[in-house]
Amino acid sequence: MRAPIISTAFLIFTATTPAVAERIAIPAGSFHMGCSVGDPACGDDEGPVGGVRVDVPAFLLDRNEVTVAEFRACVASGDCSEPLTNQRNQYCNYGHAERDEHPVNCLDWGQAVAYCQAQGGRLPTEPEWEYAARAGSSSRYPWGEAVDCSTAIVDEVSPDASDREPDGCYTDATWPVGSRAANAFGLFDMHGNAGEWTASWYAPDALTAYYAKGDLAGPADGRQRVVRGGSWDENRPNLRSSFRNVKPPEQDGAIYGSVGFRCAADAR
Repeated sequence: MRAPIISTAFLIFTATTPAVAERIAIPAGSFHMGCSVGDPACGDDEGPVGGVRVDVPAFLLDRNEVTVAEFRACVASGDCSEPLTNQRNQYCNYGHAERDEHPVNCLDWGQAVAYCQAQGGRLPTEPEWEYAARAGSSSRYPWGEAVDCSTAIVDEVSPDASDREPDGCYTDATWPVGSRAANAFGLFDMHGNAGEWTASWYAPDALTAYYAKGDLAGPADGRQRVVRGGSWDENRPNLRSSFRNVKPPEQDGAIYGSVGFRCAADAR
């Protein structure tokens, strides 16, 4: 495995993005995508133990998940449509007076695509997302083999018989973006807080049939899109770097309170 040259990452600011938005330059490199060695929780769709080698060209990725305030500015400009609001469901952040810096959630895949396009970007592919999330690591999580509220916003496991709601590290909600330490690329909340839409259609064999063969775009169509990173109301195994969640692109009768996104862009 050839580790990425992490020290070359730098910030990209564009005139079309809100002042608070930052993009990190992710250097080209290869990594082992999928099931980490020694991980007992891997599903069949996470590929063989030890992963498959995938080569990823350089690209840009938002430092943080897109916030409510950033998305509201896009709605005000006419480039984005309003997601489900807090008045519709208590777990939706849009419209909540105290959650401007929380990740925007409760939105369809197409709404995330529209936002990224308005910012001169796109959603990351699934291989780009995992490469950036691992940030040179090969363990279950970028910091090691376990996760708790000291490292990510997750459905905590209570150490006692407390009646407190463990979701969101006992808040029953997301947290402001950047509430935990960044990974080695300088990216926040790649694990936990909000799960993140990717550009990719889901296929159970995508790692071996597409990504390992150099096709990072993956399947040309499908029924569900891949969501990565786990979230504030998901259990610990769902935050593993290799875990592949899936959702239909449109919420319809469901409410995607666990799902947000961040934008990528091609390297310049």
